[in-house]
Amino acid sequence: MTTSSLYEKVGNTPLVSIRMEEFDQLNLFVKLEAYNPTGSVKDRAAAYMLRKLLASGTIDKETTIIESTSGNFGVALSAFCRYYGLKFIAVVDPNITSMNQMLIESNGAEVVKVTKPDKHGGYLLTRIEKVTELKEAIANSYWINQYENPLNARAYYDSLGKEICFQVEEIDYVFLGVSSGGTITGVSKKIKENFPDAKIVAVDVEGSRIFDQPAKKRFIPGIGSSMVPGILQHATIDEVVMVDELSTINACYELLEKHGFFVGGSSGSVLAGIRKFFSDRQMEGSVHAVSVFPDRGERYFDTIYNKEWCDKVKRFKEEERLSLTNVL
Repeated sequence: MTTSSLYEKVGNTPLVSIRMEEFDQLNLFVKLEAYNPTGSVKDRAAAYMLRKLLASGTIDKETTIIESTSGNFGVALSAFCRYYGLKFIAVVDPNITSMNQMLIESNGAEVVKVTKPDKHGGYLLTRIEKVTELKEAIANSYWINQYENPLNARAYYDSLGKEICFQVEEIDYVFLGVSSGGTITGVSKKIKENFPDAKIVAVDVEGSRIFDQPAKKRFIPGIGSSMVPGILQHATIDEVVMVDELSTINACYELLEKHGFFVGGSSGSVLAGIRKFFSDRQMEGSVHAVSVFPDRGERYFDTIYNKEWCDKVKRFKEEERLSLTNVL
């Protein structure tokens, strides 16, 4: 089936099976969201939200779209704003990868980078402050606000959640990384409607504030947050598993070397979370789990797949551990 534009081919991504050697009773299925037009799960929200906003008259061709982004959503919005003929301003921070910034700018978007950390050591709160300033200064502007906008969750309910329910016959667990909250909110609702006994497990990284954990410096974008996204109040989450960033890095290399999946940090976090979750649980019979790998690895050449960067993170984590030990 042909199409007039690549941007009309969002969704219907592959579902693949992964075997984890230490869990022989675990049947793990993964949606590979890198096969979306711009390479991430965020294409689903960008395409859906802009289409709905234009159709409802909430925005028009003269509206300037503004959004705070750690990378992937900015790439997706920049591409789909160009497709719909809209101006877009992406508010980013120093943790954005060089690849993501280049992709956003190549789509004709304006990039505004904040450099001041917020009170939790991240940049999300200062990004939102800058978005608010821009919105007040620019007439006919619209803040997408992935952290609060119900259209964000609806995008994943209507697409990703629906696809998972169609493709998988049995679901005991669904593991989803959490950042802005739209994916897990939409998917959890659709899953629970079709598989009410399935457990939704949120995966977050140490240092994130989403699940009331102590704030710490984080290095890997795309997972975790300096605040609790408002949209999460509509999610159904049964359990939460926290992973450290070194486990995330190791899991990314494991996925590449053992399974041939070249993926980003949030995917590694999810695999690390699955391993941690089942490490102290006894499985009785076959267990069917589903997860989502949000993006691909090319965007992490200067971070996760860069040895010098990894060594820097390891040194920081070791110094952090020793400092905490000395305090105790």
